[in-house]
Amino acid sequence: WIGTNSQLFKVAGKDIDADGRIRSLNPVEMHSTVTSLFEDRDGNLWIGGPETIERHRGSGFATYASSAGLPCSNCGAIYVDPQQRTWFAPWGGGLFRLSHDRIEPMRVAGLEDDAVYSIAGGSNGEVWVARKYGGVTVFREKGDAMETSTYTRRDGLAQDAVYSIYRTEDGTVWAGTVNEGLSRFRGGEWRTFTTQDGLPSNTISVITGNAAGEIFVGTPSGLAGLKNDHWVAYRAHDGLPPGEIESLLVDEAGTVWIGTTRGLSFLKSGAVHIPVGAPNALYGEILGIEESDGWLWITTRDHVLRVRREALLKQSFEASDYREFGRTEGLPSAQGVKRSRSVVKDDDGRIWFSLNQGITVLEPSAFAEPEFPVTTRLDGMLVDGRQVASGGEIRVPAGRHRLAFRYAGVNASNPEGVRYRYQLDNVDSAWSEPTVLREVDYTNIPPGRFRFHVMARNPDGVWSGEETTMSFEVEPAYWQTAWFRVASVAALVLLVLGFYRLRLRQVRGQFNMRLEERVGERTRIARELHDTLLQSFQGLLLRFQTVSNQLPIGGTKQNLDKAIEQAAQAITEGRDAVQGLRASTMETNDLAVAIRTLAEELAGEGTNPNSAAFDVQVEGTVRELHPILRDEVYRIAGEGLRNAFRHAEAKRIEVEIHYDQREFRLRVRDDGKGIDPKLLSSDGRRGHYGLRGMRERAKSMGGKLAVWSEVNSGTELELSIPATRAYAKSGASRGSWSAEKYSGKDAEEKS
Repeated sequence: WIGTNSQLFKVAGKDIDADGRIRSLNPVEMHSTVTSLFEDRDGNLWIGGPETIERHRGSGFATYASSAGLPCSNCGAIYVDPQQRTWFAPWGGGLFRLSHDRIEPMRVAGLEDDAVYSIAGGSNGEVWVARKYGGVTVFREKGDAMETSTYTRRDGLAQDAVYSIYRTEDGTVWAGTVNEGLSRFRGGEWRTFTTQDGLPSNTISVITGNAAGEIFVGTPSGLAGLKNDHWVAYRAHDGLPPGEIESLLVDEAGTVWIGTTRGLSFLKSGAVHIPVGAPNALYGEILGIEESDGWLWITTRDHVLRVRREALLKQSFEASDYREFGRTEGLPSAQGVKRSRSVVKDDDGRIWFSLNQGITVLEPSAFAEPEFPVTTRLDGMLVDGRQVASGGEIRVPAGRHRLAFRYAGVNASNPEGVRYRYQLDNVDSAWSEPTVLREVDYTNIPPGRFRFHVMARNPDGVWSGEETTMSFEVEPAYWQTAWFRVASVAALVLLVLGFYRLRLRQVRGQFNMRLEERVGERTRIARELHDTLLQSFQGLLLRFQTVSNQLPIGGTKQNLDKAIEQAAQAITEGRDAVQGLRASTMETNDLAVAIRTLAEELAGEGTNPNSAAFDVQVEGTVRELHPILRDEVYRIAGEGLRNAFRHAEAKRIEVEIHYDQREFRLRVRDDGKGIDPKLLSSDGRRGHYGLRGMRERAKSMGGKLAVWSEVNSGTELELSIPATRAYAKSGASRGSWSAEKYSGKDAEEKS
């Protein structure tokens, strides 16, 4: 680079001859004297002057525009011949050739007023053009002169309106008409193919081929391929995207790329595929396709883009597999033109684009290497719109705030092409989608320590190697602290517990009140029955006994004695019922004393021919039983004692009461006559309900009743109830007696 007082020159090796002389210079006009030069890593040249600094950016694109002398802004179809001359056909009509920065019109009768739809040529220097009205015209150079020939319907062409044209290496020319089929020119003769020969449509929009001689034509109704003089059609039901085919390309590997009004697809191994997960632009109208070094260059209605060919074939895309180009890269426009050959590659590997604002050429070495990764800079953090000093530890006061992070990617070449992604620890679960935004806001961040991460991606899709981070802490309000939460939870638990205990006390008081009323009523009924009905029956029984004693021995006396015996038994059963109605355990609130008292009453009846010894044994810490359950236990014990005293003829009767931590147990055993095991399995004798009643009472309390007995071996019954059901209060007790026996006067004094 050479700077002067008003110009800037670039000298390359090709500009210097063998003698070291500079052949030519193309100066760049400057605004002031050049005093210093610096080229950065992105290829930008920074030019310093006495009062200004300027940037000169080299672009991979070179553009010919109407402002520089091009006779059109939409230059239609293009073609580059072996002599590197660019042929183009403006949208409004005519044909031109660009050679060494000089533009010349091609003079042919009627061509100036005719539109050229497509241009093709070959290595022999021929150039074929497809015309809207005038058929097909071929240009041949003869020395310094240019000869032309035109073929129309009179010469065998299917139609004078020709939309697309293609020339193979062997000199065969294919002309696709607007609606009359496809014509082939070989050996000086034309032959036409139509839908009757297997074409999807008679409207041929684009034609291409490969080195093997295969021909592919695109139509509004599908794709057709000619191989060994046989046409094979591919339509929508074969996987082809819907819409008209507007561009075709056969790449170096033989894959046919198909551009339609509804997106891109490719034909490989006889099957049509649509790339899945491709960039959105590839699902729109595809106007032109060309290949260079493994990349596909594509134009659409509003994009000029480059996409990696292998990524499309594998249907797996990374950010670096796709890039869009626009004005910042030197393009005059990103809008393609609708012609069958609007993107072409010349023999030197350069890509030519016909765009809405001129013709652009891309050097093969341009954009070959990815740009340098972008350096990301965090400009700082704002809390409610106020900048926070970034030095030291950043602390955000308690409360609800709006936090904003500002960042930028350092890229002077193409700042518009930089993309960012960010993540806030403990708030975002993953990186954000790439965005052009250089500021991000967060609201209602909870208390805690956080770290903000940001990365930048250059236009080639390469992310910066390291993250740029910023750490900060949001202070908690007093109600957000751990101690406050623990205290609140504890207070709530205590409050709930207080309400529960209060309610429990109320329920217990109501229950005890109803229980006392119920027990009092039962006691009153028992007292009335004992003092009136039973006493009256007892007195009546004595009178009958007196009468019986006065009767002579005989049948009448015998019958009366039986009636007296049955009446005595009824009075005994009534007394037992009265005893059951009385709340024996409620009077002393001591189960052992109540059982001993009942046993003494039963022993005094004299129903047992043997004078049975009776013991009550208590093990464990005595605990309060639920009142209703206590009475039920007493009744089960009473039933067992009555059986032992009245029917078993036992010599010894024992009762054991166990207050265990896990369960309450009551055992009643005797050494009497015992019970037939068959009767145990059937709940006792027929018409007797004592054993069945005990089991029903045990089941209603949530306990179990087990009875063991053999004939002449005594009887033992055991009642077990879980502690959670038996005891009124966990751990409540009225004293502790272990293995103490209650019998006679000692038991009474101990009680």
